[in-house]
Amino acid sequence: MDPEPLIIEVFRADDMLATDGVALGEPISFADELVMDDVYQVSPRGRTLSLPLIKSTVDGVLQRTDNAAHVVHLDCCLTLMAPDGRTHEALILVEVADDTVVDVYVLPLGQLQPAVDYRLVGLERHTATRRFAEAACGAFAKGTHITMADGQMRLIETLQPGDLVLTRDQGKQPIRWIGKATLRASGAFAPVVITKGALHNENDLVLRAEHRLFVYQRADHLGAGRAEVLVKARHLVDGDTVVCREGGFVEYFQLVFDAHHIIFAEGISAESQLVNAGTRAGLPADAPQHDHAQGTHMRYDVQDHLIDPTNAAALLRAASTR
Repeated sequence: MDPEPLIIEVFRADDMLATDGVALGEPISFADELVMDDVYQVSPRGRTLSLPLIKSTVDGVLQRTDNAAHVVHLDCCLTLMAPDGRTHEALILVEVADDTVVDVYVLPLGQLQPAVDYRLVGLERHTATRRFAEAACGAFAKGTHITMADGQMRLIETLQPGDLVLTRDQGKQPIRWIGKATLRASGAFAPVVITKGALHNENDLVLRAEHRLFVYQRADHLGAGRAEVLVKARHLVDGDTVVCREGGFVEYFQLVFDAHHIIFAEGISAESQLVNAGTRAGLPADAPQHDHAQGTHMRYDVQDHLIDPTNAAALLRAASTR
């Protein structure tokens, strides 16, 4: 089974230029060429692009899925300070082919606004891999109720490894590891709120934007060609029943099992943490280190072009009505 690809949204370095300092007028670059206190702006014309990556099974390096000869290195993690004093993180990725730099990318871990000055105040070479793994993870926010094997719904923050959780396809399964991280609720880490009733849920469900939900359609309203679909939370944001909540901090939890499962959060079917090339680096030594096999449900992932966020939540709610 081929490893699961990881698609991230990045800026090209040319979309983030120095507006003051030693590198004035130059694009942001990798660690060896950066100077502290230089100021950068994201161009108003800058647009993110999808970078498809996969981890080599031979040497473990990240490669482009559309060109395995191009290796992508996680160079460093930057801390950028906005004019109001708040800090934001961004990862620098360097694409290399034949020992030559092909491109440099910026992966924001916070909301970087265009035409705003961001001063470089921190640079870490050794945390990029961990922060990249965190960015690739899906997670539930503190306060989420998880359906247990005995039918109880328990708050995720009260769960412990070994507790039995109800899964859609494999019945009762023990939790092997629980991850926890408190992150600034902005950009890639801002939570999506699926408000009460949006998908027949009794309470709001708050989770990471990349977290996937499992929906059974009695009628194929999405045009996916199948009844069962997996959709990312961010695909459902309509500004009304499903919203993105920026501001402050959020405490996220990850549930890892022996395999990748569909579990129930606030009554909504949702995936557990997938362990693969993109997320494994974020797990400690005592967490399961083997990659999860691609379960049958992973074939139900819906392609972006089929999703219209303005009506996706309403369509799926109608399609799943009993």
